[in-house]
Amino acid sequence: MVDVLDSENITGVQKVAIFLLSMGEEYTMKVFDRMNEEGISEIGVAMSRIDRITPEMLKTVSLDYVERFEGETQMIVEGEAFLKNIISSSMDKERADAVFDDLEKKKQETPFIWSKKVNIGTLASYMEGEHPQTIAMVLAHMPSEVASEILMSVPDDQKGDIAMRIAKLGQISEDVVRDVDKALRYELSDAVGPGGKAGGLQVLVDIINSVDKATEDSVMEHVEEDNAEMANEIRNLMFVFEDMVSIDDTAMREILKKVEGQQLTYALKTATDEMKDKIFSNLSQRAGDMLKDDLDALGPIRLAEVEEAQQTIVRAAKELEADGTIALGKGKDDVLV
Repeated sequence: MVDVLDSENITGVQKVAIFLLSMGEEYTMKVFDRMNEEGISEIGVAMSRIDRITPEMLKTVSLDYVERFEGETQMIVEGEAFLKNIISSSMDKERADAVFDDLEKKKQETPFIWSKKVNIGTLASYMEGEHPQTIAMVLAHMPSEVASEILMSVPDDQKGDIAMRIAKLGQISEDVVRDVDKALRYELSDAVGPGGKAGGLQVLVDIINSVDKATEDSVMEHVEEDNAEMANEIRNLMFVFEDMVSIDDTAMREILKKVEGQQLTYALKTATDEMKDKIFSNLSQRAGDMLKDDLDALGPIRLAEVEEAQQTIVRAAKELEADGTIALGKGKDDVLV
């Protein structure tokens, strides 16, 4: 896979890769001699994905290159071949093979990431006849927002069983995961616009956090009957809309930046007074007054729309937590003193 680079948004690693590709093999060999395998591997992935360097990219990396490659011409490079020659020449065969293996793994696309581009109805219909264990394995490796949509489409009498299988799913061989990924992607090729991950409670919780209330109730009822202790663990791990009342104000303001006005209005339709106070206290006077006016003017709406708005806000919060912008905590163990 070749990266299409934007000269305005080249990452640090890509800048190093562009610089080394421009400097040539001999210079790069000397640089690699001074680096560890992890660093070589990271830069190597970036180098192998570059097949051309534009003047704009060179200018971003170094003003010296503007003088050498000015104009609209492009320098064509064989990133893959260049990288292999450098690695093979700068280290012994055993170390080189280890770096090559690591490069290949890092270059592979995350399994089932393509599912984000597939019509959910098509994907759900195709999986309908699969064994529950297969469905559980696939859902555990899909992005949680896709997996939740599919779980909601599963017949009610199967939701709990599949959820339990996800929670109990152990480590799956990377080869098995990629084989299933490849087969399913091939079957759904017309609909399509690193190591095998384990299932487990957190995977299930991420999925449940994005499903509708009916599906959540159905799943939790089944889990409660099958394993009350597990059901309690899941509830402790789950983060729902009302849990945001306990997060700090700085985190709340970051979340509100990502929320559209209508979503917030809908989400507060059934919110507790405490939750509403939390929201309003983190809005400007003007934004708060506008929100209150919107709430007062809001007529009856479907509960499903309220729940969807609340789930959207929860997903935004969890995305911010995932990238390290905020911390979400539940319970005394998460209190900072």
